[in-house]
Amino acid sequence: MVLTGFSLQLEEVRFTYPNKSGGFSLEAEHFSPGLCSALLGQNGSGKTTLGKLAAGILKPDSGRVLYDGQDIADWSLGKIGRQVGYLFQDPSRQIFSPYPLDEVAFPLELRGLPKPEAQRKARQLIGEFELEDILDSTTYTLSRGEKQRLAIAAVIACDPRFLILDEPTTGLDKNRREILTDALRRLMGRGVGILLITHDRDFADLLSADLRHMEGGQLKDV
Repeated sequence: MVLTGFSLQLEEVRFTYPNKSGGFSLEAEHFSPGLCSALLGQNGSGKTTLGKLAAGILKPDSGRVLYDGQDIADWSLGKIGRQVGYLFQDPSRQIFSPYPLDEVAFPLELRGLPKPEAQRKARQLIGEFELEDILDSTTYTLSRGEKQRLAIAAVIACDPRFLILDEPTTGLDKNRREILTDALRRLMGRGVGILLITHDRDFADLLSADLRHMEGGQLKDV
């Protein structure tokens, strides 16, 4: 299946956290469908803030976030979530089901997929991310790397048209980084755009990412 192009634009976006000095300021940035853009920079430089603004989790003080030219200011998080997949830096923040299979299958059922089909697709993704051994475990007892892979599988399961990943390689060994690389390349081949927030320059290079550098809330080309 090839998806139609889905672009992300940020226009003159400003954001400041309450009771904190400094802020986020972006004149104009465009992230294209079918391509990966990687945000590099030190902790506190604004990378995660940009990702949350792009995903609608944070609302800008001014400026616009656009998907396919449409301002998302009045979109609900549910509407954004049907189009955009978001991976938190800490996977525990988005895992809510007690069992791994339910974690991947539940959002598919919410979208109207019959339960047997949702579980079939969930099992397929669990296999791709080498998580078969944890099917009988509870999600609360998983390691950081297992939670990371499970959260990524759940995000990908919903066929997002744009994907925002915050430090997705944390806790992954070389083999599982390669599995993730292959999965993301397949998505890009279907027209999915990716915004990658990472310290892992090597991983960004594997995805032929367009590199940007965040510093003090400002975005620059590398």
